Amino acid sequence: MTTVDRAPSEGLSTTADGRPVPPARERARRRRDLDDPLTSWGAALGVTLLALFLRLWHLGTPKEFEFDETYYAKDAWSMANHGYVREYVEDADKLILDGKTSGVWTDDPSMIVHPEAGKWVIALGEKAFGMDPFGWRVSAAVVGALMVLVMCRLVRRLTGSTALGCVAGLLLSLDGLHFVLSRLALLDIFLAFFLLCAVTCLVVDRDWYRARLAAAVDGPLARSSWGPVRPVLLRPWLVLAGVLFGLAIGTKWTAAVPLAAFGVMVWLWSAGARRSFGVRWPLLRSAVADGLPAFAQLVLVAFVVYVGTWTGWLVHAGEYEEHLSSTQYTRFVAEGATCDDEPTLGDDRWPTASQPDATGPGEVVQSLRSLWSYHQDLFTFHTHFLNCSDHPYRSQPAGWLLLNRPVGVAAHTDIAPGTDGCQAPSDSTCLRQVLLLGTPMLWWGGILALLYAVVRWVGARDWRFGFAVVGTASTWLPWLRYDDRPIFLFYAVAMLPFIVVAITLTMGRLIGPSRLPSSRRTAGVVVAGSFFVLVLVNFAWFWPIYTNELLTRGEWLDRIWFKRWI
Repeated sequence: MTTVDRAPSEGLSTTADGRPVPPARERARRRRDLDDPLTSWGAALGVTLLALFLRLWHLGTPKEFEFDETYYAKDAWSMANHGYVREYVEDADKLILDGKTSGVWTDDPSMIVHPEAGKWVIALGEKAFGMDPFGWRVSAAVVGALMVLVMCRLVRRLTGSTALGCVAGLLLSLDGLHFVLSRLALLDIFLAFFLLCAVTCLVVDRDWYRARLAAAVDGPLARSSWGPVRPVLLRPWLVLAGVLFGLAIGTKWTAAVPLAAFGVMVWLWSAGARRSFGVRWPLLRSAVADGLPAFAQLVLVAFVVYVGTWTGWLVHAGEYEEHLSSTQYTRFVAEGATCDDEPTLGDDRWPTASQPDATGPGEVVQSLRSLWSYHQDLFTFHTHFLNCSDHPYRSQPAGWLLLNRPVGVAAHTDIAPGTDGCQAPSDSTCLRQVLLLGTPMLWWGGILALLYAVVRWVGARDWRFGFAVVGTASTWLPWLRYDDRPIFLFYAVAMLPFIVVAITLTMGRLIGPSRLPSSRRTAGVVVAGSFFVLVLVNFAWFWPIYTNELLTRGEWLDRIWFKRWI
């Protein structure tokens, strides 16, 4: 592997074999894939299949609804079979686990508090495999494995190294938080997947855009101080990123912040490309020449896709309007009320509820107005109602990188010796647990890597480290504003891909660009390899509490390193 196609800000003046690094124009014209495509893709697919195997292993156990699966699994089934989310009877969980799906859902619509895109993905697994634990978890397992594939290819593009790409994929697959979420019917794994795919498209767009500028630099607009504008008005990878951001926001609203942050990055990357081709005042000129088309292709496309994810709701908007006064709506607290006040929201919240049904285009407009009113209710819920509740597993987002408070999603305690294979002493017991906890060595090492990434981005102006820093900041820092409400550690899975990128880029810097033997390369390989082995061993150590395996109480306590982990 040579370093010809590494980022221009990497500061290297020669390639691994001593040849000078070509100028920006020449680099932009060249392909980044230096290895045999069969080799690079084959290696990435091998890592992906390993990740998929681990995630499918005993996926149907424990046979119960774990944590918020009790909401999302039932909502997904209702959407797949009725077109929208319906309320369910009181003992729905027991009936479903007994294999029954008839008589479980009522005719009344349910007030869901998150958009529908992620639940549609869960519904695909339920349609394919049935309404059981394996069925509602298999989509998460497949998506988790696909995240590993995308991570391999993203880091391969960022570094030019198939080996580092595979290391990144392996690190992601060996994180406990990602692993457990890939085995649960929760929304966050889908959010993280769509976000990772979206930002990967932006990185591909950066390369594509520079290549198009290089191809047009000798054209009729080459003498213009604006640079070659016309050939890059349509950027297909940007459009695809907009679609994926729309799906991410259609899973959870929190994806809107990364969209805004990376929208700014697209502008800065475009301006940097123009500057490298000699354009004067690149920031201002790129804002006009690139920023406006990019906004339409990224943000407006994301908005359209987001609205499209509510199609099932829009088709059945009449059911929501008819049941506006039912119990599931009146539990929301009005703006400005205290937690002790009774809900005061009335029918006047939704003007469409008292209007006669429209037809044709008027019906579409009426449904969209109802959807807007519904969003106002959701916003009230998230900004006020949640502040009135508490949860034993709530955590402060400031401590997420330290893994300050993991989430227990399933636990079977006090298993007596001689029962269910328990070999504990007679005065003790065994237990099974599924704990949403990141692999500590990975996350704690990630703190150092992120600090180094800030230094490299600011000091060396290496855009790749900036990619990791902006991604981490945009998926983490907004949560600090809401630390007074119950939020959970597993929300941090959206940060994880960017932490892995920072770690892998740091490992690449430790190893160095040259493949020739040297003391620096040897030391770098030893340090980077040792870190990888530590992560692997750490993941294996926590495997029993990731997979609901039987442990004696002493074995369990050996894995609970801090009191806050209980």
